[in-house]
Amino acid sequence: MSSIEESIALISRGADEILKVEELESRLKLGRPLRVKAGFDPTAPDLHLGHTVLLNKMRQFQDLGHQVIFLIGDFTGMIGDPTGKSATRKPLTREEVLANAETYAEQVFKVLDRGRTEVRFNSEWFGKMSAADMIRLAGQHTVARMLERDDFAKRFAAQQSIAIHEFLYPLVQGYDSVALQADVELGGTDQKFNLLMGRGLQEHFGQPPQIVLTMPLLEGLDGVHKMSKSLGNYIGITEPAIDIVNKTMRIGDELMWKWIELLSFEITAAEARRLREEVAAGLNPRDVKLRLARELAARFHGAAAAEQAIAGWHAAVTGRGDTSLLPLQEVAIPAEGIRIAALLTAAGITPSNSEANRKLKERAVRVDGAVVEDPQLSFRPGFEGVLQVGKRNFARVRLVAA
Repeated sequence: MSSIEESIALISRGADEILKVEELESRLKLGRPLRVKAGFDPTAPDLHLGHTVLLNKMRQFQDLGHQVIFLIGDFTGMIGDPTGKSATRKPLTREEVLANAETYAEQVFKVLDRGRTEVRFNSEWFGKMSAADMIRLAGQHTVARMLERDDFAKRFAAQQSIAIHEFLYPLVQGYDSVALQADVELGGTDQKFNLLMGRGLQEHFGQPPQIVLTMPLLEGLDGVHKMSKSLGNYIGITEPAIDIVNKTMRIGDELMWKWIELLSFEITAAEARRLREEVAAGLNPRDVKLRLARELAARFHGAAAAEQAIAGWHAAVTGRGDTSLLPLQEVAIPAEGIRIAALLTAAGITPSNSEANRKLKERAVRVDGAVVEDPQLSFRPGFEGVLQVGKRNFARVRLVAA
């Protein structure tokens, strides 16, 4: 165990709020590993960097000698988390929940220490709970208190429907902390109401109330919205190393500092402050961003794959080096061929043909390093090369007949 002061400093890094710090300090002074819980509803089978904000904090607790509980909400997933939703979310079926849950373990252990991780499913206790037990649990809170929650209040004021089962969700999540005897629960800032519910229920059941630690929501590649698969502004942790590198290099310079605070293990808080000063004094922020990109790619794919991705990125961006290091993407096209704008869109480099044509007029399109301006230029199956728009969007492709 580190000293109490060092532990609290690491635990506090990047945290939005800790309720309550003095309780955390008292719990740490007990000298035993704390039980640190975070719940994940298996509503999607793949994790992205936004999910790893909590995983990273869990790993920091593990590095301090504590036991973390990765709770898969297979029961709550069938209710559907209403947090932040403007309408009732369709619950998942049991089959969908289990299918998604199967993919979690192999992904989370890219961040967490398997030996200090307890993987649990909340159907373990809710599957045994009777209807009478659930009614007694529901009696622990009032409708008025539930309507204090911001998203419920907004929907109620707008006369949008709120299903009764949605009121059960915070209670069920809170009871998870009772069942697991959690010392600490982690969650995003949008989960604060639910996390506090756990404190209240633990007190009701005669347990010491858990410390609540909320983490900021990670903005995605657009720098505006929360990272989300539905918005397409995410980096999946199973994406190829080159994609992790390339996408990380696209984020804004200011957002980079938040990503470092929430995602980096290698760049300490003190070093991040020093790097900020160096960037202000003239250091190219690209160099800092490249260090973060290398760390993230290595975390999920290993050091060798990360270095290959960095080399490929350098080759594509500078026009010097071996672009064969870039992964090869097969793109199916018509047998008679395809024009450059449609090809750029088909390869995912531009969002539309009109955007591709605009980039052609700007002389921002290159094929194997050579500037292309002719919108009539076409390609046939069998072509293999590097397509690039600007400095940051590129792909090495092989064209095959559809």
